[in-house]
Amino acid sequence: MDTNLPKILFVDDDKFLLDMYALKFSKNNFEVSTAQGSEDALKIIRDGFQPDILIVDVVMPAIDGIEFLTVLRSENLLGKKTAVIMLTNQGLSGDIVRAKKLNVDGYIIKATTIPSEVLSEVNKIYANKKNS
Repeated sequence: MDTNLPKILFVDDDKFLLDMYALKFSKNNFEVSTAQGSEDALKIIRDGFQPDILIVDVVMPAIDGIEFLTVLRSENLLGKKTAVIMLTNQGLSGDIVRAKKLNVDGYIIKATTIPSEVLSEVNKIYANKKNS
């Protein structure tokens, strides 16, 4: 693997979506890791994996995406330059407000965004974060 590629971690409980996005992003110059749910992702990150980009669903069993981010922030598990993006079907303003309070860098609604648009949006958010 090319270590200069941005490392991205997708966290979702939907295996089909994880596989689809892993394929899409790995074909577009990202080093992709996936976690099927927040508990898996917490273990990966606590074990020392530092993604450049973290993409998280809101609705997941056990620990939802907002709780997951709360834990990551409280334990200081993310680097300052890690771009955090919610990729979810939760488009309610309350969910967006909760995510913004956790300093997410982007909020993408799955149902209205095709994978190529997600890729484009993630590239934009990551470039802004890297240059901030």
